[in-house]
Amino acid sequence: MTELLVRLFVKNKENIQDQGVRTSYGILSSVVGIICNLILFVVKIIVGFLINSVSVMADAFNNLSDAASSVISFIGVKLAGKPADKEHPFGHGRIEYVAALAVSFIILQVGLTLLKNSFLKVLNPESVKFNFVLIGILCLSIFIKLWLMLFNKKLGKRIKSSVMLATAADSMGDVMVTSATVVSAIIAGLTGWQIDGYMGLIVSIFVIIAGIKIAKDTLEPLLGQAVDREVYKSITNLVESYPGIVGTHDLIIHSYGPNHRMATIHVEVPCDINFEQAHETIDQIERDVLEKMDIFLVIHMDPIEVNDVTVLEKKKLVKDIIGRLDDKATIHDFRVVNTEYQINLIFDLVVSFSYTPDKEQKLLTKIIEEVRKCDARLNCVITVENSYVAEE
Repeated sequence: MTELLVRLFVKNKENIQDQGVRTSYGILSSVVGIICNLILFVVKIIVGFLINSVSVMADAFNNLSDAASSVISFIGVKLAGKPADKEHPFGHGRIEYVAALAVSFIILQVGLTLLKNSFLKVLNPESVKFNFVLIGILCLSIFIKLWLMLFNKKLGKRIKSSVMLATAADSMGDVMVTSATVVSAIIAGLTGWQIDGYMGLIVSIFVIIAGIKIAKDTLEPLLGQAVDREVYKSITNLVESYPGIVGTHDLIIHSYGPNHRMATIHVEVPCDINFEQAHETIDQIERDVLEKMDIFLVIHMDPIEVNDVTVLEKKKLVKDIIGRLDDKATIHDFRVVNTEYQINLIFDLVVSFSYTPDKEQKLLTKIIEEVRKCDARLNCVITVENSYVAEE
């Protein structure tokens, strides 16, 4: 069913890097959600009125709020698809994250309301009547919501859409809530045990946790998250594969939406290289990364010594000492400056975010001590920084 809908309503469905195609996926997801939830609302409100069931009519309005979530998703996807303009030169892709955040708040509101109502039911148990019509309507709701969850999850993963994944989680929460109601009604009908409140408490906790997770996952790209290690490896391996590139460091990626990323990286080149040739290589790398990975890459060039044996020996000395003190720490931008009375070893030291200022200072002191043991003339000038790559 999902693939049939995609074939009917999404042109060029395989080209998910195209913003127009992404928008079509988003519109399809939102419209399907609106239609399904409105159908459930109408059916439940009519049946609830006919059998005089307040719970069914209340569930109907819950579906109406779910339709509102789909409307939010629709607006978010449409706005995110707007091209860049003079006020927003990086486009409007982050609006999709904002829409997903709004949906996560709706999920949290549903979870908290369910928690409150379930707690009141535990304190004041109410009789849950077994009714075949009620059970049938609730089972229909579970079936439709389960399909909606799978539908949005599949499309969300395909185009890496946070708002679709949030909508899928919202549908899953509804499946859990309604399933708990069905189980409670069946148990009450067979045994007379009133466990509705306890089931609601359990489900509400899962719904709240889902809402918090979605909010967290959505806030991370808005706040600026560390570079994924696999993405880091794929970019650095590609950049370092070009002739004349000795190494890389300080890769930073900014997300301006699921389909629009900008990155900066420092590349190390031999200090005696022809700089016109190096500049041409760097231009080519930037073009290739944009074409192959759809990332707008800006490269900063760092010239380093690769032939001076004395410099290379001192660099190896420092790396060996740091490796013994912390095997995860790295250095870059290593330079040697000779003065009349001392030899300055100037470099940047990259340490984990777990380092406190006190631990950081102790490491620096130890590095300086160990280096001077080898040669009293050596003086370390160290700039400490953290990596932008996600830590393992």
